[in-house]
Amino acid sequence: MIANAGTTGSPDVRPRLAVSSCLLGEPVRYNGGHSRDRFLSGVLDPYVDWVPICPEMEAGLGTPRETLRQESSPRGPRLMTRTTRVDLTDRMTALAVGRAATLDVDGYVFKAKSPTCGIHGVPLYRDDGPPVDRRRQGLFAGTVMERHPLLPVEDEGRLHDALLRESFVERVFAHARLRALLSGDWRPRDLVAFHSRHKMQLLAHDPELYRQAGRVVAAAGTRPPAEVAADYAEVFQRTLATRATVGRNVNVLQHCLGMLALDPTRRADLVEVIDSYRAGLVPLSVPTTLLRHHARGEAAEYVRDQSYFSPFPDDLRLRNHVPSG
Repeated sequence: MIANAGTTGSPDVRPRLAVSSCLLGEPVRYNGGHSRDRFLSGVLDPYVDWVPICPEMEAGLGTPRETLRQESSPRGPRLMTRTTRVDLTDRMTALAVGRAATLDVDGYVFKAKSPTCGIHGVPLYRDDGPPVDRRRQGLFAGTVMERHPLLPVEDEGRLHDALLRESFVERVFAHARLRALLSGDWRPRDLVAFHSRHKMQLLAHDPELYRQAGRVVAAAGTRPPAEVAADYAEVFQRTLATRATVGRNVNVLQHCLGMLALDPTRRADLVEVIDSYRAGLVPLSVPTTLLRHHARGEAAEYVRDQSYFSPFPDDLRLRNHVPSG
């Protein structure tokens, strides 16, 4: 779903977000319970379309069910039931491959530490002893991630960190906007307009990849559309996968400030606020809100319409944390 771009250059999209079903409150855990996450099922829920997935249920294991774990073996890690010793590796791998082949989403939130869905910190056991490795991925999650290396993924535990939560949600909404563009009957001018709106957002993440994206757009009228779409999507997604830093945010803020025709007093005030953000005294929401306000007042459409100033719905309030440096 996509609506008008409005004044922020950030179309009203509803990302499609895959999620471990238990995190939305579905009673699919091994014990018949759930692991409802308040941020996902409460704060984020009004803004996304969920694609709930429970690999264990889809593999026919039911609930309640025997617990699973990953175990070492001469054939490599195996996914085993703890008591009856059933090897589910091949069944779960086939399910993951099939799911990954048809997965059309803008991000995925997995269940932390799950032997199927964990994205890090999953223990690998000896069949008769303690864990020999605690750094593995879940079998299902690892397969999906291998086949979709640029897909934004997180687990619900890491989303409790304000910076990781902001970064993940920003990427999800950016992916959704790109999908909305490329899934339609787009023309080179549409890609030019999309890229123009996202320039500052890309620059805050990776200046070199930002320039690569610009080169793809510049050649859009001379190459087959499918090739352009694939190349732009790849560099766009790689750019957003690089985490924005305080220094790069400051560079973007100063760049936008330089494009506004402000009197000396208001310019000095904004410089002071940007310096306060750089010093870790105020969150990013303070300088971005002020710059967006002045861009509207000065009718500076280019600055006003940058997705950088509204990369996700403002009501999510994800930029209100103070950077640590």
